[in-house]
Amino acid sequence: MPRYAAVDIGSNSVRMEAAEVNDGEPPRILASEREVTRLGASVFRTGRVSQEAMELLSGVLTKMAGIYRRLDVIGVRSVATAAVRDASNQQEFLARASAALGSDVEIISGQEEARLIHLGVHARWPHPKERFLIIDIGGGSAEIILSDDDRIEMAVSKPLGALRLNELFLKSDPPRASDLHKLEQYIGERIESAVKRMSSTHIDRVVGTSATASAVVCAANQIPRARRDEADRHRATTSQIRKLYRDISGMDTAARQRVVGIGPKRAEIIVPGTAVLMRVLEAFDMPAVFYSTAGVRDGIIADLAARGVGRGATQLSPEQRTVVENMAERYGVSIRHARRVAKLGCELFLALTGLHKLPAQYGRMLEAAAYLHDIGHFVSDTRHHKHSYYLVANSDMPGFTEEERELIANLCRYHRKASPSAEHGNLQALDAEAKRAVMLLMPILRLADSLDRGHAQAVKAVDARARENDILVTLHAAPDADLDLEVWAAERIGEFFQHVYGKPITLARAV
Repeated sequence: MPRYAAVDIGSNSVRMEAAEVNDGEPPRILASEREVTRLGASVFRTGRVSQEAMELLSGVLTKMAGIYRRLDVIGVRSVATAAVRDASNQQEFLARASAALGSDVEIISGQEEARLIHLGVHARWPHPKERFLIIDIGGGSAEIILSDDDRIEMAVSKPLGALRLNELFLKSDPPRASDLHKLEQYIGERIESAVKRMSSTHIDRVVGTSATASAVVCAANQIPRARRDEADRHRATTSQIRKLYRDISGMDTAARQRVVGIGPKRAEIIVPGTAVLMRVLEAFDMPAVFYSTAGVRDGIIADLAARGVGRGATQLSPEQRTVVENMAERYGVSIRHARRVAKLGCELFLALTGLHKLPAQYGRMLEAAAYLHDIGHFVSDTRHHKHSYYLVANSDMPGFTEEERELIANLCRYHRKASPSAEHGNLQALDAEAKRAVMLLMPILRLADSLDRGHAQAVKAVDARARENDILVTLHAAPDADLDLEVWAAERIGEFFQHVYGKPITLARAV
């Protein structure tokens, strides 16, 4: 069974999880680590990750990487969230963190963070036929997610993390009443638009994730912090949370540390975290919150497994395909044409594997580019390939890493006209392997696009095989289908195909 690892570099703490995944069963957790690093404290004060925080984090990440490497994982994804999104020295941070892990760390958007949280909750605690609200209060941001069964209906990310709010509003210990009033007013203003958009439909249940929800539910149920995992699926009523907030707001840190369920570190930032949870429940008029141990790390592992990372999946997951289809539709692309180009491109990618020898994941990038290569027409028909690059490179695409999005953008850039050149700035974000992949995938995308040149779906399927002196491309179509336009368009890219693969293409119609 495949094993995966996830690293979630949050504003307050870093979490690592490694798990074994078997289809149809909950993931089996092999290792789980959490370290409080307070990464966001310096960011929310100065706008930068401090050197001290980076030093501490590097040591933590090195230790965590050593743990999951010993477990022979076949895929790992490491992400940084709100604090690093805000940091002016994020490039230095990424370099240091990636070096410590020995693999790339990426900064994810609030929408991607929400998607992963939702995936994690669904993997750990499915809610079939139920509409539920997920509240995740991290150190730097809070995600509010409306879910209908296994589908995200709406998601927002707000700068309402417990550590961020503590740095912004609470300057004394215990907090002053005036500061608490400002804090509560700020939270209400920030969640107002989300409440208006999400509260128009019935909500069956509220699920809270993250350490704030854990501490609150533990306190409400008198579960000691050392046994906090036992709080999974327990609940705290809104009235209990309101009382807890009143009590801890009047305490200093030392007194809060003695409250059952609230650990010594969490006591420092529990007041603003509880305030967010309380105000959200009140705004949605919900009676209680149920705690789930799931989080971003569980979502990452579920996502890696669904995408077949390390297992040779060449096509987009259903979730990824929905993202690119919605994006294509938003920019006025013909979905029938996009789907046909994607289908033909996938068939060519698989048929030519012996020639390009690219890993399976590049088939997914080719499919995504097939959906998005024409979105630049939304800006202008002139040089639309360049506009397509810009739109993809600067869009939030949940389900795709930053490196994947950049590669897809480059494929869109080169689906027509010139070949890549060292002078092109758009190539600079790609490493050597990705640049090679772009070069090998370009002819395939151009050929697939050409084979639906008239948008008439005339070519139903395609085969290809390398022969001694050429590459035979066989077109499958209805007996009465007119393929003249598609054959003409495909022949026009023959020279480019030969330039990349060293052999010309020969087109033949299936008998």
